[in-house]
Amino acid sequence: MAESTHYRWTDVKAEQMNPLVKRQYVTGEKTMLARLVLKKGAHVPRHHHFHEQMSHVVEGALEFVLDEGPTTVRAGEILCIPPHAPHEVIALEDSIALDIFNPPRQDWIDGDDAYLRGGK
Repeated sequence: MAESTHYRWTDVKAEQMNPLVKRQYVTGEKTMLARLVLKKGAHVPRHHHFHEQMSHVVEGALEFVLDEGPTTVRAGEILCIPPHAPHEVIALEDSIALDIFNPPRQDWIDGDDAYLRGGK
């Protein structure tokens, strides 16, 4: 049986993805939890993945551009994005979001996430 693991965000290495986006994440056996710090104006380009994603905005406000239209998600709100759904994100103000992915994002683990490493 696997043992539990305790993390502190202060101990998890932060990656500066681009000038306006910083990312931290921890992985479990079947899920990944990411903490993203986005400065106002940050843009995560349109992309899609086979992972189910739940995005909880802890501080600030993010606009998710989805096929069904734009959705603003504010502090205390959660957006569930189904697998394969194209989306992009614009930070309307300085924001912190917690994203849960199932399964873990192997592309992030492998550093194969160029769409997030560019941009502003």
